Amino acid sequence: VKTDTNVVKVSVIGIGMRSHAGVAQTMFKTLAEKGINILAITTSEIKVSVLIAADYTELAVRALHTAYGLDAE
Repeated sequence: VKTDTNVVKVSVIGIGMRSHAGVAQTMFKTLAEKGINILAITTSEIKVSVLIAADYTELAVRALHTAYGLDAE
């Protein structure tokens, strides 16, 4: 067993994921474009979560926020 306390879990959650294709693809593409390596992925019907290095937390959250249009006025 190997442990690492320098990782964080970032999740995209929403009931709309059942009917909207491409949510996970958007997440993976956005993180890749920012050079953020995904260490692990978990999914459910309404959630996609990834483990990433803690150093990239703010960059990942801000990039995903923009990718899903959550910063639009």
